[in-house]
Amino acid sequence: MFETVTRIIGPYVREPVVCRPHDPRSAEVARRVGEAVRAHLPEVTVEHIGSTSVPGCEGKGVVDLMIPVTPGQLEPVKALLDALGFQRQVPPAGHEPWPESRPMRQGSLEHEGTRFNLHVHVIPEDSPEVEAQRRFRDRLCEDAALREAYVARKREILSQGITNSGDYSEAKGPVIEGILKGSG
Repeated sequence: MFETVTRIIGPYVREPVVCRPHDPRSAEVARRVGEAVRAHLPEVTVEHIGSTSVPGCEGKGVVDLMIPVTPGQLEPVKALLDALGFQRQVPPAGHEPWPESRPMRQGSLEHEGTRFNLHVHVIPEDSPEVEAQRRFRDRLCEDAALREAYVARKREILSQGITNSGDYSEAKGPVIEGILKGSG
């Protein structure tokens, strides 16, 4: 289906969770992946989400991307991500992978001598999660106090010895819900 695709994505390297300073190069990594997808599926939107999309927000350093899809786009997007070199999600111990009806793919991209891990979330465009991802990103971009509270919670989780990415994500859940509801 995508015979002319240049494989640009390398293997995902699982690392213990740490809280890294924001790397502004993440935006360029996200742009490069988006261009690679749109070169073959120009009607598809690729959005940079998560901590790396928020200037000044510390986090794991994984570049999270979201591709909202119509039902007819799901299989071609998954096939293209495979052709680019993305891998199916291998969840951390004790956690289930995202279902193939709402898959997450992982990989890495070398940029300016640094390997950036990537998560690509393929989400049905009518899912409330699409708007929630955007709202979360936008609220953190607009409100330094929320951003600082979010980073403080991440550091608190890590100080408790939680370094499994699945457990870490679950522990962040309540603060994320608060930010989405507007309560910080």
